[in-house]
Amino acid sequence: MYVVDANVLIEAKNRYYAFDLAPGFWEWLNQMCVAGDVFSIEPVYDELRAGKDDLAVWAQEHPDFFRPLGQGPVQYFSLLSQWAVSQKFTKAALAQFTGNNADYLLVTFARAYGCTVVTNEVSAPMGRKRVKIPDACKAMGVAVTTTFEMMRRCGAQLVLP
Repeated sequence: MYVVDANVLIEAKNRYYAFDLAPGFWEWLNQMCVAGDVFSIEPVYDELRAGKDDLAVWAQEHPDFFRPLGQGPVQYFSLLSQWAVSQKFTKAALAQFTGNNADYLLVTFARAYGCTVVTNEVSAPMGRKRVKIPDACKAMGVAVTTTFEMMRRCGAQLVLP
């Protein structure tokens, strides 16, 4: 199962899979969601809805793509917080990451339910100004991948009719 970061959807909409150029990508996401293989979480839904653009409309039209957190992630909050504090991030970075942040919840959700996180973020283990998803995933033993690798692993083919 793959749980998708907001930046995957935002980047796709803004660049390589714009709604008008690549509707097949969005249909593929729908199909994979129905199969239970690719989805995101409600905090990402909230983040996207705030955009008030085509992606916000898509999110509102596909609420089943966004799963509720449930209670599973709660057991990993302190572990992830302890790791973040141990990495000497700035106070601002820690406050942003742990303060009801979708990234924090995405990582703990993935850990709780055995998902692979899909993100466009790049690891920055020496960075201190922002907690990066790949680094948090590594600390929590969560697999992380890119959009294109997820699509390859899932056998996606976006072909013209």
